[in-house]
Amino acid sequence: MLRLWQIFSSTLAAFFGVQNNTNRQRDFQDSSPLPYIFMGILLAAVLVGLLVLIVQQVLSQ
Repeated sequence: MLRLWQIFSSTLAAFFGVQNNTNRQRDFQDSSPLPYIFMGILLAAVLVGLLVLIVQQVLSQ
């Protein structure tokens, strides 16, 4: 579970561009970038979904 949290926090930090050097080095030592790619796609989909919901709420009022 901690591993999933590390992937989530690293991907979220990358979204905002605030990743620190220690975490960046830890992330690049992993053998596969696939978990980070999947988490990035998931977070991007959540972001788009939230934006769609917000726009629908604003336009319905």
